[in-house]
Amino acid sequence: MPQVTVFVPAPLRACSGGAAELRLEAPTVRAVLEDLERRHPGLYRSVCDETGAVRRHVNLFVNELHMRERDGLDTALVPGDKLTILPAVSGG
Repeated sequence: MPQVTVFVPAPLRACSGGAAELRLEAPTVRAVLEDLERRHPGLYRSVCDETGAVRRHVNLFVNELHMRERDGLDTALVPGDKLTILPAVSGG
């Protein structure tokens, strides 16, 4: 199973025990989220809603591409991939 790095943004690090990066073994983006649900439920709830869908204001990038530009939650991962959690930022 491929080992991937999940980058956790500063506002969500309290949900990952303070970790900026998590190393997980998962074959797809969906499997990463399932692992987060087990290991870091607070982080999972910040990324996904109660139906398991990624929240509207959260973006997930595999390397440089948004998961929507690939296969969504079924995007296959290979060793060394980087999954970045990027909450939307707004202000004015």
